[in-house]
Amino acid sequence: MTAGTAPAIGAIIIGDEILSGRREDKHFARLLELLKARGLRLAWVRYVGDERPRLVRTLAESFATGDIVFSFGGIGATPDDHTRQAAAEALGLPLALHPEAEAEIRARFGDETTPQRLQMGVYPEGADIVPNPYNRIPGFSIRNHYFVPGFPVMAWPMLEWVLDQRLAHLHHQVDHVERSVVVWEAMEGKLIDLMEAITADFPDATLFSLPSVGGEGLRRHIELGMKGPTVRVEAAMARITAELTRRGYAWEARADL
Repeated sequence: MTAGTAPAIGAIIIGDEILSGRREDKHFARLLELLKARGLRLAWVRYVGDERPRLVRTLAESFATGDIVFSFGGIGATPDDHTRQAAAEALGLPLALHPEAEAEIRARFGDETTPQRLQMGVYPEGADIVPNPYNRIPGFSIRNHYFVPGFPVMAWPMLEWVLDQRLAHLHHQVDHVERSVVVWEAMEGKLIDLMEAITADFPDATLFSLPSVGGEGLRRHIELGMKGPTVRVEAAMARITAELTRRGYAWEARADL
């Protein structure tokens, strides 16, 4: 499989507490880490509050893409949890108590199972469960979307289960690497001609330039690199580093990404 043929992967991170700053999002960094370990990449991420109409619109848009999407948060049973209902509305589906989810919830709470607790197993009709090893209250999946709680202690093991049980066939299937060098005391304006030439000669790879102006003891530098198929990236980086050396720039390779 070549770059660009695998489904794109996105993330939706839900909660007013994230947008207000009362809680710091940790899902983004962890998702990147778990995807990278499996040769997968994140194409996009969206942060959304608990306002149901906006959440419905966001989910309707993401369902329409056909992307694989991980959604974090809002699947509990309290009045401010709207994700299950918004997913059903976005798909035009009724909500129904999932029998496997009901069994898990009853196994978790026994005689203390209440209608309110069973609401956590009410999903859009046709959904499958995502097991929760922490407390047995599942998440759910439908149309390539995987819905997990906002609590990292629950969400991250559930995320790993999805990646390794449902998406294992995608691991390390795309030939995609990133290589870069740090060019010391360089300014982007002086290297634009080189960037343009590399972009024109390597249209099947992507050039990136990340400047830093220094400050607080840091030297001015540019991180200049390529991402794409291994052979093309290596060839482009060989051209870039040869030209940097010819122009008299000091540079050093960054660790492989």
